Amino acid sequence: MNIIHINSCNFGSTGNIALQIAAETRKKGHTVYTACPKSRDNKKKTVENQIFIGNRISRNIHLALAKITGLNGCFSIFSTLLFLRKIKKLKIDLIHLHNLHNCYINIPLLFRFIKKNNLKTVWTLHDCWAFTGQCPHFTLIKCDKWKSKCDSCPQYKNYPSAYVDLTKLMYKKKKRWFTGVKDMTVVTPSQWLKDLVKKSFLKEYPVKVINNGIDLNVFKPTDSDFRKKYKIDSSKKILLGVAFDWGIRKGLDVFTELAKRLDSDKYQIVLVGTDTQIDGKLPDNIISVHRTQDQTELAEIYTASDLFVNPTREDNFPTVNMESLACGTPVITFNTGGSPEVIDEHCGDVVQSNGIEELIHKIINIFEVGVSTNEKRISKAQSFDKNIKFNEYVNLYEVTL
Repeated sequence: MNIIHINSCNFGSTGNIALQIAAETRKKGHTVYTACPKSRDNKKKTVENQIFIGNRISRNIHLALAKITGLNGCFSIFSTLLFLRKIKKLKIDLIHLHNLHNCYINIPLLFRFIKKNNLKTVWTLHDCWAFTGQCPHFTLIKCDKWKSKCDSCPQYKNYPSAYVDLTKLMYKKKKRWFTGVKDMTVVTPSQWLKDLVKKSFLKEYPVKVINNGIDLNVFKPTDSDFRKKYKIDSSKKILLGVAFDWGIRKGLDVFTELAKRLDSDKYQIVLVGTDTQIDGKLPDNIISVHRTQDQTELAEIYTASDLFVNPTREDNFPTVNMESLACGTPVITFNTGGSPEVIDEHCGDVVQSNGIEELIHKIINIFEVGVSTNEKRISKAQSFDKNIKFNEYVNLYEVTL
């Protein structure tokens, strides 16, 4: 079987998921290619059977035109035609789509090709972009226009940003592009996102939930000198937050509020994934650890912490929750998207979104009452082993074909 993955990048969360699925599929004897735009960051990584779409010039032109016109995904015509010609020569049996937004491929040409050639298709949705006029997330603004149409969008200047609100037209275009594929299965990492898909114009397709997986060879209890390095007293409870796009969506303001209201003699807040700009927004009693690609270092920090706090306000199925549990650290999260789906009575607790008072109460309660044992949390994380989860994709491919 010849398979190709298409994604906006070959790194980060979605990029690594695509590459890990590809690696698991190759173990079963299938030929797998991965495709992404030819950007500076994507070129840094050496990837087996990598195909680049277009070049930096075509990508920059697409980004500029999309921003001016609001027509995201309607340009890169020549580079997309060349890419589709390559796919045809490779005699691809199945195409696996991931993130198609961010202006690197001509989407109507791609779906016309899929429909014309009756290509079997799997589409993993990492956000909600596929069934909205523009935005990947709408939880914060409590919008449900996507169920029937999109217009007068309050977020059209956000990612993927545009100078004009063309969401009404783009919603109609995307509905026309994305419906009518003869053999497509939609995959969502969470039950929450599956439920949304079944209310959208993609409801005609079968939807399967396959949770994201994590590498349990990396994320496991890992000793370190983290407390010593940052001079954290052994009597203090470490409250950890991890994100790589800190802001209101990930609850940066929540940690700032916790730093004001929790006893600094008892608790130490540590945020990972920050940068110098975020540092300027943090109070002095929060320890800031800048972005790291070293997953072993991250496992050390999870292990050294006493509680992982995830006040996310928009999310699909955050892997950080699973990573924390795999290192033996309980999790408390806002009831957002698929974030609570990892949590049970042995793992931590769930708080209503924006419930600061409730969050503080449950943080204190967790340390007074306790939450099960490290062994039960680690055992829970075993079900998210990437080898098991990504093999579900291989099974899906083989059933599909």
